Order: sequence, then structure tokens, then C-alpha cells
Amino acid sequence: MIEQVMTSFVASAAFGIIFNAPVKALFRAGLVGMIGWMIYTGLYEYSDDSVFSSLIASFFIAIISQFYAKRHKTPVIIFNVSGIIPLVPGGLAYDAMRQVVENNYNEAIALAAKAFMISGSIAIGLVLSEVMNQIIRKIKVKERNHLSDREG
Repeated sequence: MIEQVMTSFVASAAFGIIFNAPVKALFRAGLVGMIGWMIYTGLYEYSDDSVFSSLIASFFIAIISQFYAKRHKTPVIIFNVSGIIPLVPGGLAYDAMRQVVENNYNEAIALAAKAFMISGSIAIGLVLSEVMNQIIRKIKVKERNHLSDREG
């Protein structure tokens, strides 16, 4: 587990370097990926469902990314992209392609479908978090406007 956590940290931070993230954000980007991976592995051990685990992990990655972006005045995409790297089913997609090359089409379709569902769950988790963030912002703005109307 320690190896996986450290590897996810390094992979996320290194991906931040590839995308020219500011140097001061690299540690946080690695931290986001590491936390996301810990959430994923914990849920996967409990539920044995990689799609659900990816959805929840990417949701929390997006929440943490929004927090860091707001706190450190950095674009949220720096943390989102770096954070989801450990969750991306690249190995699964590779295995699906390998099965195609080996003419094992039934296995290839099953692997590709699973990779597609995991990728979709990552995207849905990120979008769901952003939608919730927008709703919370609108509620806060309405409350602020309501309070200022009362006072004025």
C-alpha cells in the first residue's frame, strides 16, 4: 500500500510537470492524486467495483482540487488533471488492444467496455463535483444578496 501511495504521488506530480504546472503547485497536485488513489483503493477493497470507486474518488479529487485552486489562486485544472492520472485505466485499455491484436475479440470488448465505463465514471465524478460547487456558489450569492437587501 505504501508503494502504491508513493507511486501515485510521484505520477501525479510528474504529470503536473508535463503540463507545465507552477512549481509551487506540484506538491499539492501530487497530494491530490495520492489522496484520490487512497480513496479509490479503499473503496475498491470494500466494494470490488472499480467503476463506483473511480466515480467517488474522482468526485473527491475534484473537491480537493477546487479547494486548492481557490486557496492558492491557481487554475483548478492543474489539480484535476494531475489528480485523476492514477485513476485512468490505461493498462486496461492496453490489454483490450492487445486482445484485439491476438484476435480475442470477446475479451477485447469486455475489457474495452470496462475501460470506457471507468473513464466515464471519472468524468461524471468531476462534473458532479463542479455542478455541486456551482449550486453552492449560487446559494451563497442569493443569501448574500438577501442579507444585503434586508440591511439596506
